[in-house]
Amino acid sequence: MKKIFFVIIIFTAASFAQTKILTLEESLRLGLENSKALKISRAKRIGAEAKVTETTSQMLPKLNLGASYTRLSSVPPFEVKLPSSPTPVKIQDAILNNYGVKLSLQQPLFTGFRLSSLKSAAEFYYEASLNDYNKDANETALAIHSSFWNIYKSQKVLTLVEENLRQLESHLADTKKFLDNELVTKNDYLKLEVQFANVKLAKIESENNFKISQAAFNKILGFNLTEQTEISAAEISVEGIDFKYDELIGEALNAREELKAAQFRINAGEETVNAANSTWFPSVYLFGNFYYSRPNQRITPLKDEFKDTWDVGVSLNWDLWNWGYTSSQTTQAEQQLVQTQTAYEQIKENIELEVYQAYLKLIGEFDKVEVNKKSVEQTEENYRITSEKYNQQMATSTDLIDAEVSLLDAKTKLSNALVDFQLAKVRLEKSTGRKIY
Repeated sequence: MKKIFFVIIIFTAASFAQTKILTLEESLRLGLENSKALKISRAKRIGAEAKVTETTSQMLPKLNLGASYTRLSSVPPFEVKLPSSPTPVKIQDAILNNYGVKLSLQQPLFTGFRLSSLKSAAEFYYEASLNDYNKDANETALAIHSSFWNIYKSQKVLTLVEENLRQLESHLADTKKFLDNELVTKNDYLKLEVQFANVKLAKIESENNFKISQAAFNKILGFNLTEQTEISAAEISVEGIDFKYDELIGEALNAREELKAAQFRINAGEETVNAANSTWFPSVYLFGNFYYSRPNQRITPLKDEFKDTWDVGVSLNWDLWNWGYTSSQTTQAEQQLVQTQTAYEQIKENIELEVYQAYLKLIGEFDKVEVNKKSVEQTEENYRITSEKYNQQMATSTDLIDAEVSLLDAKTKLSNALVDFQLAKVRLEKSTGRKIY
């Protein structure tokens, strides 16, 4: 017996240990850590940072080492015929094996501002990627907020349905006594039984809705769909709305990450135009080479041994005519800049609309909460009176059922309105560019 009791305790403890109870802050932390969207955004940011390093490296000296070996076909030795000698004079035997090592250094001196422009463009794109990451983090946080409060909403609805079911069960027991004493008709009792069955069906539906919202919550946090998770949240309090639309718009236009990113992309586009224009100018490079060869072609007569030589110089390259290549490249860059500038204006307009919609939504949800509070107050009083009358046989089961249905409906609407108000508030904060995680 003790062994069985011990096993039951172990199993119960393990069951409780498997249930994760998460606050909103913990949910945000886990969701952001496991977000695949943020993983993609982070990879883009790292790639943009690598692009800055790439463009910077093109402005620095390049050192290149090369080596070669060549086997030549056999040829006669180099000979010279002299008038005073009947036989040719051999100057040098053919060297059939050639070895060479070359160390080269190249430093750009002037590239028509192409390299500096490309570097600046890469830096602006990197800054834009940082803003994109912050934007994606805020959007992911909004999705976590929505999932968190949806599971809160479904849990509240399930609790209300279970509470209603207990009330009906109590009324059924009382009505059964009334029926046994012939104080009510069988029809009254059957009506309550039907309503009890309907609420049981509503409970099943509420349980399914809770499981669905729980699965969505698990998914966004990076858990398995069937993970046992619960949330811990304080009751939602509704205070007066202290927001001014003009101030919200100004805050959004200054703080929204996508608008900042778009501005950085405009700056990058301007630098890209400068880089495209660079081909109108010559490119000047400083170069130097060190040779270690066997034989070394610069040393005569050639000897089958390693000798080192070097050279230093300046090179200039200028495309004088390339059939409109430069102008075409410039036009493409300029039109890409026009697209980016227009996209900036679109983003700005969308932000203004989003803030306005979020502002109106918050006001509407606040009004819904106030109306539903009064509705709950009225239906509670109506249910209390009807229940007392029913117990005194002054009201029918139909009256009682109607009162219970109205009360459940009012409480459900209030619970949903509170969650919708909370989400509307978060969406408004997000629309103004505030950090919601």
